[in-house]
Amino acid sequence: MIGRLQGILIEKQPPEILLDVHGVGYELLLPMTSFYNLPEVGQETTLFTHLVVREDAHLLFGFSHKQDRTLFRELIKTNGVGPKLALAILSAMSVNEFAYAIEREELSKLIKIPGVGKKTAERLLVELKGKFKGLQQPDFFVESTHIATSNATPSSVDAPIEEAIAALMALGYKATDSEKMVKKVAKPGLTSEQLIREALKASL
Repeated sequence: MIGRLQGILIEKQPPEILLDVHGVGYELLLPMTSFYNLPEVGQETTLFTHLVVREDAHLLFGFSHKQDRTLFRELIKTNGVGPKLALAILSAMSVNEFAYAIEREELSKLIKIPGVGKKTAERLLVELKGKFKGLQQPDFFVESTHIATSNATPSSVDAPIEEAIAALMALGYKATDSEKMVKKVAKPGLTSEQLIREALKASL
């Protein structure tokens, strides 16, 4: 099992990145909550990882913080929740936001996430409620003190919007919904990552 990778960020296209570790390029899928913490391309970063082995592919998922990976692992244990849906959940909410939604039984918040219907949301409440109690647990309720965002200059005005729409579609949102979500929050000068974050925030 690959538990952690440290290397140079070669490419990033939400929700995927390419990480160079001593000459070996690892393709990783990241939830947007971890994507926001990435440095600029060409800089070094460290990610906690989880490997999902399927018959047709080996998928490597990356996370900025260990508690994000812990929640991911809890989610994929839940009946009806696969890695793609877990990625969408962690993209829509931080660990803390998800934990509070579970503990407060905020079903309406959960079903706004693509792929999470009423039955899945109810299963999440039943199977995960109580697991987040006790704020001293090291794997949960650890606030991120700094969020780095990309200041890269886009190649065109529409490029960040198109990238943000593509990323939301990769996370499970419909094409029409993705376009509406992004254009609703679009402002000049915002990067694709900032657009994604604002679009996801506004959808909940």
